[in-house]
Amino acid sequence: MKKFKYIFTKLSMVLAIAGLCYSTAQASSHREAPMISTDPLADNTDLYAFRSPDDTSTITIIANYIPFEKPDGGPNWFTFGENVRYEIHIKNDATTKGDDITYRFTFHVTNQDPTTFFRIRLGKENLHTTYTLEKSVNGGTFTTIVSNGVVPPPNIGPRSIDGAAGLNKSYSSIMKAAVNTATGSGGEKVFCGPVDDPFFVDLGGIFDLGAVRQGSAARDGLRKQNVHTIAMQIPIKTLQKSGKSTPASILDPEFVIGVWASASRPQITTLGSGTVATSGNYIQVSRLGMPLTNEAIIPVGMKDKWNATTPAGDSLFVKYFTNPELQLYMDQSAFATAVPAISDSLTIQSSSFTPLGNVNFQIAQKGLWVLKGTSYVKGTALDDAVFGTILLPDSMSPRAVDILPIFYTGVPNLAPYQLATGKAGRNPLAAGKPFINNFMPTLGDMLRLNMATPITDRSSKDFSSLGLVWTAVLGLTDSRYNGSTALQWIPNMDGFPNGRRLEDDVTRIEMQAVGGVVLAAIGLPFNDYNGTSKDTLSWPLSGKLLSNIRWTAGPTANDTSFTTGFPFESTPWRGYEGNSVTSTFTDSSITGIELGIAPPSAYFNNQPNPFSTNTTFLVHTTDLNQLTIRIYDMQGHLMSTVLNERRPAGTYSFNFDASKLPSGTYFGVLYSNGNVVQTARLIHTN
Repeated sequence: MKKFKYIFTKLSMVLAIAGLCYSTAQASSHREAPMISTDPLADNTDLYAFRSPDDTSTITIIANYIPFEKPDGGPNWFTFGENVRYEIHIKNDATTKGDDITYRFTFHVTNQDPTTFFRIRLGKENLHTTYTLEKSVNGGTFTTIVSNGVVPPPNIGPRSIDGAAGLNKSYSSIMKAAVNTATGSGGEKVFCGPVDDPFFVDLGGIFDLGAVRQGSAARDGLRKQNVHTIAMQIPIKTLQKSGKSTPASILDPEFVIGVWASASRPQITTLGSGTVATSGNYIQVSRLGMPLTNEAIIPVGMKDKWNATTPAGDSLFVKYFTNPELQLYMDQSAFATAVPAISDSLTIQSSSFTPLGNVNFQIAQKGLWVLKGTSYVKGTALDDAVFGTILLPDSMSPRAVDILPIFYTGVPNLAPYQLATGKAGRNPLAAGKPFINNFMPTLGDMLRLNMATPITDRSSKDFSSLGLVWTAVLGLTDSRYNGSTALQWIPNMDGFPNGRRLEDDVTRIEMQAVGGVVLAAIGLPFNDYNGTSKDTLSWPLSGKLLSNIRWTAGPTANDTSFTTGFPFESTPWRGYEGNSVTSTFTDSSITGIELGIAPPSAYFNNQPNPFSTNTTFLVHTTDLNQLTIRIYDMQGHLMSTVLNERRPAGTYSFNFDASKLPSGTYFGVLYSNGNVVQTARLIHTN
């Protein structure tokens, strides 16, 4: 390995590091390949699939497009492209070829008032966008299930949206009216339109030669930016291959689906004098299954080809998953010291215990190949008789045992892919505690989800954006779960990479996985593990494992909250406030502060100044929120709490008896879900 290292010159080392920054800094699939970076309307940004928390008999699938939409990016804001086929593909049966279900969206744009340069004026909307949704089953004919669906306009500002000179509607009501239910027996619920971009990542830090910032120093490169979403809520029985809705267990393999999304354009585009004409067959120009595949796994020379290939052709790219480039920057025998923001916490096992001696998972090492053909792999997922040679293909592909199945096949509920909890004799290939089964033996990049797995309540103290990484932590360390190898539900079993929830920190999880966290969880510990006990509670925990789990990729949550009902994404940021969202009230008694959410999830509809003994506060909320109003004096002392209760979307009045307050100046502070969203300077006269 050292000889391998030394053949690289200093120049190639710099180029390799630059390649890391290029490939990982694209914010999921935002501008991830050279060709698609010039075609934002067709650019897949993110794909999500999760069991719906508001209706667990359904699955929510979200495919987002059009990256880096500035809220104030007028006068022609982005919308879905007319000459683009946007498709969501479902695979539920490994024995069939191609898609088992395909949803195809096509969009149409009209100008309702071509005499004005404004996007919205006097109830009319230019670039008014509608869509048709078609569905195909098992490669059959496409059937229309939604006609003339309406795409909400951009959230331009209070005059264009709420005001009488505009649409004279609240944006939340516009979004609600845009939700359609498909005709036919599928029962699909559909929403297409602009939303807050739910992805979060420190683009600035990663672009600066891998300088990933931690904690408060991190910056979300997608803060206060929008995307266009295609969101569907689909009954499980519609997606399950036999139409079943009741699984045999929480890891029932018959309930695994693979999801991917794509965008295609006509082969020929002809430009005229102010016109565009298209013709020819549709050619796929963008696709997305697992997040960050094209950014962090596929090299730049193959990125455009990747976007043009379906999962059925993914055998071409297998080699990039068995020795992922990202390993180089965590591998102490390669370039780890050049990227300390990553390698100081993430590392690769080079001496991990197995029954046949220690093994090395660093770049181009043997990994578990040393066990090939032995009795230890018999009956496991690594047995050639079970899944062939995919997971142990040769002696130079160490990460075929973990990175490849995570991205390309899903992970089976079969040894060695079970938690180290209960593995007898410290044998990592023994049976352990089940914690995942999203295996579908169709080689190809898809977001795989086991629809039988129960959800984790978003309000639970056990809910974690670390997804299955946190499931493993609880399964190894928590007395509720580590006492036996029996199958039981562990929180976050429904998290990435078993599907993907909006809250899941996928950049962090995938980087931790490349850093060997999955290997450690199933019993292949890091080098610093020196435990001698056979007590499975203490194995394979070590300082390096804990360091891996604590590492972050920058921001750890979205810049605004998600909603509790379909489509779950937040309303798009309002263009009037731009990227520096401040209070829009002009009353001189109001102190404008930067709001934590925009458009605000709740805000004062009036400012009672001066206020007297009997004062009414009007508060508007755009979604279900915990509303709190507190009155403080000028020294910051809490004088009164006007209310503290949950309210659905609407406008409410709250009476406040201020007779016990002395005359003077106060601050009224409005909180939404515990976050300050507005302050008002109030003058009290007794």
